[in-house]
Amino acid sequence: MAKIVVYYAVLSFFYSFQLSNAASTAHNVIKFGAKPDGKTDATQPFLKAWSAACRSATPSTIYVPKGRYLLKAIVFGGPCKNKITVLIGGTLVAPPDYRALGNSGYWILFIKVNRVSVFGGTLDAKGAGFWACRKSRQNCPVGARSITFNWANDILISGLTSINSQSAHLVINSCKKVVVRNVRTIAPDQSPNTDGIHVQGSNGVSITGSTLQTGDDCISIGPGTRNMLMSGIKCGPGHGISIGSLGKEFNEDGVENIMVTNSVFSGSDNGVRIKSWARPSKGFVRKVVYQNLIMKNVQNPIIVDQNYCPDNKGCPRQTSGVKISQVTYKNIQGTSATAEAVTFDCSPSNPCRRIRLQDIRLAYNNKAATSSCKNVRGTSAGVLMPESCV
Repeated sequence: MAKIVVYYAVLSFFYSFQLSNAASTAHNVIKFGAKPDGKTDATQPFLKAWSAACRSATPSTIYVPKGRYLLKAIVFGGPCKNKITVLIGGTLVAPPDYRALGNSGYWILFIKVNRVSVFGGTLDAKGAGFWACRKSRQNCPVGARSITFNWANDILISGLTSINSQSAHLVINSCKKVVVRNVRTIAPDQSPNTDGIHVQGSNGVSITGSTLQTGDDCISIGPGTRNMLMSGIKCGPGHGISIGSLGKEFNEDGVENIMVTNSVFSGSDNGVRIKSWARPSKGFVRKVVYQNLIMKNVQNPIIVDQNYCPDNKGCPRQTSGVKISQVTYKNIQGTSATAEAVTFDCSPSNPCRRIRLQDIRLAYNNKAATSSCKNVRGTSAGVLMPESCV
């Protein structure tokens, strides 16, 4: 894991250097016709500002002053000629009728762009109407992710707040070199599928100093994710930091070289979780480190679940093909909301291998919690509470 730490130190220097060379050409969205009243559609003015910045041969800044700006589904597409900085001083609001975002699956989408930085601002997706539709089991749209980066490289997202997303707040898909820092995602704990940050198919993502309070995973990590660092995360409410669900497809990319460190989980349904479908797959999870974590009344502080199969459909042999190995849990302490604080429910056909537990202190009702192990092999060291079953 020393390699991953050095990599992110270099990446941090890169973005510090990028900021020191601030963009010189400014494009104020108000000059392109946007009105900060939260009622007038500002989609086209924002697109015009983006177009001007994208075709500029010199670095550019798109400036969004204080106020509220109504945006419909919008695509900021590349490639662009030079780097672009988006400074948001106000709030971007979605249409009041959740159906206005349609079935595209996104609200704000950046696609095939490089060297884009987004600073500050608030995204208000007004998701409550959509959640109510989902709860009533009506014929609802698919739900829009608030801000998505697809096939993007050298991206910085800093100081952004996202509230009440219809679906996931921030999605990073098929990207390289992405820094997310000091981000906040906020949605009620019963809001469905409102993951704070979802990452998949990406290499070199770091998420630091962020507060994630959602109705689903604080951070979810999908297939094909490599070299990812999460540090200084405050998670809860939510479903914890999850690798998975993996293994839904047979030919699926693995997850490798992941670190979660120096983070706090408060009242979340899970702490650190690895989850896979109970079906055949070529997927894998390996070289994962969870260290220096605090659990505060968390239901499943440490859990591996390889028997995920909603409604018991599509899992012919009830066994996962995803191979989990080289996972370390070190210096994890705090309180569990359930008696069983450590759960390894691994695949009978592909047991978890090379699992290491070191210095685990988890209590339940002021007593030692319990642990459960199925199909897991590994080692343990240091103080272990509950006693290790690995």
